[in-house]
Amino acid sequence: MFDVAVFGSLFLTLFVIMDPPGITPIFLALTAGRPAKVQKRMAFQAVCVAGGVIAVFGLLGHQILDYLHVSVPALMIAGGLLLLLIALDLLTGKTDEPKQTKDVNVALVPLGMPLLAGPGAIVSVILAVQKADGVAGQVSVWAAILAIHVVLWLVMRYSLLIIRVIKDGGVVLVTRLAGMMLSAIAVQQIINGVTQVIRGS
Repeated sequence: MFDVAVFGSLFLTLFVIMDPPGITPIFLALTAGRPAKVQKRMAFQAVCVAGGVIAVFGLLGHQILDYLHVSVPALMIAGGLLLLLIALDLLTGKTDEPKQTKDVNVALVPLGMPLLAGPGAIVSVILAVQKADGVAGQVSVWAAILAIHVVLWLVMRYSLLIIRVIKDGGVVLVTRLAGMMLSAIAVQQIINGVTQVIRGS
């Protein structure tokens, strides 16, 4: 009732794509200045949002994209542009939205989607669900999805300890570094999408 090879393959793929260690500085930058309790709640919300998006696309991915007439490259380019806007805000320090709005937006966008549940993760899950044979394969796929989200939550949950060490000055530095990293991820995602469009034409 369990396929270790399928579980391991999908878990490693999602680990590379969703990048739990790499999400740490971005999470710290986007949640800086909030009480620890709020940050912990936002970590949980972001993982829940990502898990919900991944689950929906795992079950209905092709139907959703076909119904909306949206291609995977278009999804990648749109996600990249969204990430680029967030990255520019981090680099320039323009994070002056009302606190309540920031709380909601950071948990949903960009943390939940497209950082965690980005086009790469969505496509990987759609393909894994399609290729999984029988009950054992399906159980292994969904177990891998659950496992990576638990890892993501633990990494973000305990990354808050870093804030106590680096203090406010360190948070500013981390924010700028996160902006640079996020902008690079965004540009690469746009390049990948455009490349797929060119190859498909």
